[in-house]
Amino acid sequence: MTHAELAWELADLFGDLEIEQINEMLAKNVPLETLEFFNAYGHDFGTAQGLGSDTVQRLPNLLLLGYLLRVLEERLLPGDDSTED
Repeated sequence: MTHAELAWELADLFGDLEIEQINEMLAKNVPLETLEFFNAYGHDFGTAQGLGSDTVQRLPNLLLLGYLLRVLEERLLPGDDSTED
């Protein structure tokens, strides 16, 4: 599976989950401190950039999806030494 295929699979999966299932998955895979960071950073960044309130509210979710995709890549895809420094 490629990185792009994994990203599409993750997006499709999230579209099919109920809120309770998403919350359970997050509780099992994302530290609370990370969730709090994404919420604060997304809000601060969006506000500083003058983005609309709807966009500012969605930024933490976008950050979270990127984080989850990276976690999945590390767990599922073969190692790619070119991205490690």
